Amino acid sequence: MRQRLMAVLLALPLVVLAGRPQTVVLDVQHMTCGLCPITVKKALEKVPGVGKATVDFTKKTATVSFDPDQANTAALIKATTNAGYPSTVHK
Repeated sequence: MRQRLMAVLLALPLVVLAGRPQTVVLDVQHMTCGLCPITVKKALEKVPGVGKATVDFTKKTATVSFDPDQANTAALIKATTNAGYPSTVHK
């Protein structure tokens, strides 16, 4: 019991230091079939700091929540582009 309490107390400062999650919407190119969003989502989820990625095939967008201390929009765009789906920040 005491070890668990120590582990929680040691982890607490890390939670306090974590950045406030940010959300960005990306316009994603080259999605032409139902499997494309799965590939885009997996690529985004591999980026350290990404909490959630949702891809909308109809709108050709990806909505990504991430920790700005670990990830940024450039890393997200690079991930989709490397997967074969170039993206830009939605305006």
